[in-house]
Amino acid sequence: MYFTDRGIEELSDRRGEESVSLEWVADRLRDFVDINPEFEVPIERLATWLARLDDPDDD
Repeated sequence: MYFTDRGIEELSDRRGEESVSLEWVADRLRDFVDINPEFEVPIERLATWLARLDDPDDD
């Protein structure tokens, strides 16, 4: 188990029943980076990875 699994589990437990748009998620990621600019690169990588999940040219 990775350390981040605890945060992911908490997210799932607290908000797992909610439905949100990807636009909402993108806005929250922007808010997070505004508050925590040192995480800009990991958030950028996560966002890019999520954006390209179904891209057959990105395998």
